[in-house]
Amino acid sequence: MTRLEEVQYLRTEPDGRHYNCAQSLLVPFASEVGFTKEQADALGANFGAGMKMGSTCGVLTSALMLLGMKGCTPQQAAQLVQRFREKHQDTNCAALLSKAKEEGIPRKAHCDSLVLEMAKILDEEFFAPEQ
Repeated sequence: MTRLEEVQYLRTEPDGRHYNCAQSLLVPFASEVGFTKEQADALGANFGAGMKMGSTCGVLTSALMLLGMKGCTPQQAAQLVQRFREKHQDTNCAALLSKAKEEGIPRKAHCDSLVLEMAKILDEEFFAPEQ
């Protein structure tokens, strides 16, 4: 299973288990940064729902954790945050969910799309196999 396939699989809530947005990114990329899947799962456990308080989106926090573990520069991290902000007009979970609700997008579909979007960026731009 590829990383992107694993992201999609985790978002289906396998075996009735909910993986939050952060876990859904951290777990598939775990081996790339020296973690086990179990460690990545535990690390992301409290980053869902914007750190459990509607704050910074779990997609963004987990992406930044992965970039840090990969050794990316602060500039690369800042560019990723800026790119996310420009595309979605915010970085906070509560604001992103509010906007999605106004647009008639169900919460799960909205979160799934953010997770998959970031997984593709990470997979293609930061964790692509050396060529």
